[in-house]
Amino acid sequence: MEQSLATIDRLVRATNQHDLEALTACFAEDYQNETPAHPARGFRGRAQVRRNWDQIFAFVPDIHVEVVRSAIKTDTVWTEWEMRGTRRDGKPHWSRGVIVFGVSGDAIHWARFYVEPVDESDQTVDDAIREQVVRQ
Repeated sequence: MEQSLATIDRLVRATNQHDLEALTACFAEDYQNETPAHPARGFRGRAQVRRNWDQIFAFVPDIHVEVVRSAIKTDTVWTEWEMRGTRRDGKPHWSRGVIVFGVSGDAIHWARFYVEPVDESDQTVDDAIREQVVRQ
């Protein structure tokens, strides 16, 4: 269990240092990503992790991530993330959410990804529910 959390700590460090090699080394070659709220965004493979973070580092050059909370059960690590930075166009980048990782040895083998941009509007819960019901 300690090894699993150490792998996530390594991922956070590599991300905050913008070290693409160290970041991708945290993932197994056959890594599987699922994004349940956006199924078409799921992917397989470390190479896609590299492409994703190469783009993120390019477009949000000062990105900083933090794991706000975490819990471990055997080889599953539940993590709550906050990601902030400034995009190249000067607009803020701010995302929050949960990533559930499957860790074996010192590599991440799978994840279920629930991170979304923070909505800074003044929309209330009542507004959001009405919008969801009306859209359907």
